Order: sequence, then structure tokens, then C-alpha cells
Amino acid sequence: MLCGLKKSLCRNDAVRALSTGEISTALRPFYFTVHPDLFGQFPTQRTVNENSLKQLSLLLESLQQQRPIKPTTLPFYLRSKDEKEVKAGKFTLVKIQLNELDVKKTILSILKTCNLSTTFVDKIKDPVKDNKFKYRYDPRVERDGVNFSDLEDDPFFMSIFMRRKINAEPDTFKAYVDKHVNEAHIKLEACRPVREEVKKLEKILCQDLGLKDITWDCGWNIAHYRGCLLAFQALARHHPEQMDVLKNRTLVFANGTGISLEGSVMLNSGEVRHNWLDLIKNVKKYDPILLRLPAFEKAVSRVLLDIKIGRRVLYMCRKFMPKVMVAQYESQLRQLTTTLSDYRGRSKYPSSWPPSLSSHEIVIEAEAGPLMLSPTGQFIVPSSCPGFLLVNFITDNLDEATKRLNHYNKIKHVERELHDRTIKELGLLALNKDDSITPDLMVKCCENLLKHKSTLGPILEGVMLWITHYYSVMSDGVLCIPWDWKL
Repeated sequence: MLCGLKKSLCRNDAVRALSTGEISTALRPFYFTVHPDLFGQFPTQRTVNENSLKQLSLLLESLQQQRPIKPTTLPFYLRSKDEKEVKAGKFTLVKIQLNELDVKKTILSILKTCNLSTTFVDKIKDPVKDNKFKYRYDPRVERDGVNFSDLEDDPFFMSIFMRRKINAEPDTFKAYVDKHVNEAHIKLEACRPVREEVKKLEKILCQDLGLKDITWDCGWNIAHYRGCLLAFQALARHHPEQMDVLKNRTLVFANGTGISLEGSVMLNSGEVRHNWLDLIKNVKKYDPILLRLPAFEKAVSRVLLDIKIGRRVLYMCRKFMPKVMVAQYESQLRQLTTTLSDYRGRSKYPSSWPPSLSSHEIVIEAEAGPLMLSPTGQFIVPSSCPGFLLVNFITDNLDEATKRLNHYNKIKHVERELHDRTIKELGLLALNKDDSITPDLMVKCCENLLKHKSTLGPILEGVMLWITHYYSVMSDGVLCIPWDWKL
């Protein structure tokens, strides 16, 4: 398979790609400038940025896995810092050229094109390369439909991956599934022993360490999850005493290391085991902070007319957003409480506001970033937001927030019912979706699948289906399809 080719050709290359966490942090200012949700009233700009972000995500994933990319130009509309220009529909269009061979240079190119700070990226040390790298291949071997002898005509071995990437895929659902469903079944069956081993490892670790649960929240495939479980099992065997603090706790392998707002122990799947051990040794230090959080959340609620405090954003593109940890969250709550208290000391809330905001919800998700209204009606607020700006934003979006919240409360039940029906009537092994797929989009997708169940049922039976924005077959056999597919 291609991954086998990649390993055989690059086994002597010591290049370390940037971690997922580093990429997310480095590109955070960029995402806060181009995120589609910032262009809700401007469908053209929203669609352009949404499509470009999909392509950018795939390109970064390829570069992170040391696969080359086809030179690409991606258009993005940048949101102005001047609200008057935004309301007037004035945006800056930039065209980002992507033709670098590594992630760091690509990120620098993106940030510089958008005139954004590169300080964080500049501080990341360049990976050390092994000058002893040798280009090796066996031209007699053919894997995954690729004849290695093709390399004789093209000495740059990565061109194989590029040629496969360029190949045009069918643009209809039926054509794509007909072409790739067997591949999905083969990969799914090949990963069955891995899935069984993962379940066994989860059970053993939970029993041995008294864990409440172990979850995978990283985005990598199940083989990577198995590697994390095995690494953690080895760590636990070497340091059994330190593992006592994990009793009755949930362990999460994610893109960051720390303690989550729910008290789960988060371990970065890309870090070394010693970093995991350092956190485990200090787990108890975070317990007092966890106990204080409700009081700080209540303080924010009181100063903002009893508004509900949410700890996560429903149905937005989460892959670009880092996890919020307890110590950071406490600081953000303090900051926003102080800001709002200062505002109340100088001004009153608008008379157009209801006596209470208890039917609304606010999420403090970052220290800096744009004000946003989620598809489900939540106010997404950075803790550094000035009081007057937050009040104006809530005033302008109060009616829309109510409308979205009411709609979500109605449609979430419809989504669950259609989800269960789709699995049952099409014989799917599983049906999941990206966080960016709202209930409305999922309902439309499920309705479409059920509408064509007589045609699709025999094809999709036994398939693990993932609803997203693109077509793909993952390495573990999951079949990804866009929500707005056409038969």
C-alpha cells in the first residue's frame, strides 16, 4: 500500500513534521480571520472560504505525513477589523500560493500572505534532517496499483503520490461508491484485528487502573490509537505508583495535554511518554481548580443577567480549535467577569434586552478571537473582548440567537430519529459525522440516503459511513461522503 511505500522510502529520514497542536496554534489567527461563520450574511465569501478551508485541511494533512502536494492557489476573503467595512460587505481577497514541500514553510507562506504574525512559527526549531537519507525502492514490486518501476522515469519518488492525488474522482455519489466501496470493505476488514485489539486494551487498562473510560479524540486513524494505548500501557507498567491518581477518571488521547473542563486527563497523542507522566504526576494539583470553576462560571452568569455558561460549542468546525484546559479557563472566566463588572459600573445594559438572559448560552472558548454566533444560537466570546463590544454583539444578535436555539431544540430530535433509521434501513455498520455538520445538514443527508435506500442499501450494507464535506476512504475503511451528495 502507499503507506508501505512511504515508510520504505523514508525510513532513514529523521524529519519531524509539526504536530497537529502546533499547526492549530500557528494558524489560529488565520482561522479567526477567514472562518466561514464570520461571513454568515455574505454567502459568496462564506462559500469561497469554506471550500478553500476544506482543500487546505487536506493539503496540510498530506504535508504533515510528508507527502508532496500539487501546486495550488487557494482564494480566501479576509474579515476586516473595521466593523463598518464588514457591515458594508467590504472584504480583502487574497490568493494563497501553496507550493512548499514542508508544513512550516507552508504555514509561514499563509500567514505572510495575510499579513498575520509569524512569531509563534518562527520560535519553532527547524527539524533535524538526516543527511544519510538514501532513495530506495524495488522496481519489481507493485502495491496498491502503483508500479515502482515508474520511479525510473521520475527520480523524484514523491511524484507517485502526486500523480495519485491529481487523478480526478467521480463527482457523483453512485459513481464514487461503486468505485471505492470494495476498497472500503477491504480496509475495514484489514483493520478488524486492530479494532478488536483496541477494545481489549481499553478493557484491560480500565480494569487495571480503575479508569472510568478511555476515549479517542484526535482525528488520527485507529492504528495510531492502538499505538497510543500500547505506549500508555508500557508507561503504566513502569510507573505503577503514579497511576493511582487515575482511578475513577476518564483518559482522553487528544491534540493537547492537560486537564479538561470535565476533569478528564488529556494526553497529546503526538507527545513522548515522559510528557504524559509529568501531567499524571500533577493531576491532583488541578482538582482545586475544578472545584472552583462552577463559582467562577456563576459569577459570569450573574453579571450577564443569569445567562447560561456552556463549556463546548455545538456543531462548528472544531478541528481548527485547541482544547481549553482548566487553568486557562479559570483565567478566562476571571478576565471576562472583571470586564463585564467594569462595564456595569459605567453603563446599563440596553433597554431592548429582556430582564433575564437565562434562556441563552455563552461559551468562553479562547482568550483572543472573533465574536461569533454558533449555528445553535450560542454566543462564542473571547475573554479579552471589551465590555461594550460584547454588549453590542449580543444586542445585534439576540433575536437571531433565539431563533437558532429554538430551531435546534426542535430539529435535534428529528436528527436522532433519522440517524437510527438510516443505520437500520441501509444496514450500515456505523454512521457518524464531523462536528461541522449541523443537525440541518445531517437531516438532509439522512433523508436523501433513505430516499434512495433501494439503490444504496445493497451497496452500503456493512459500511462505516462518515458524513463530512468531501469524498474519501480512510485507511481504517471508513467511507467519507459530503452531506450534499448527489446520486
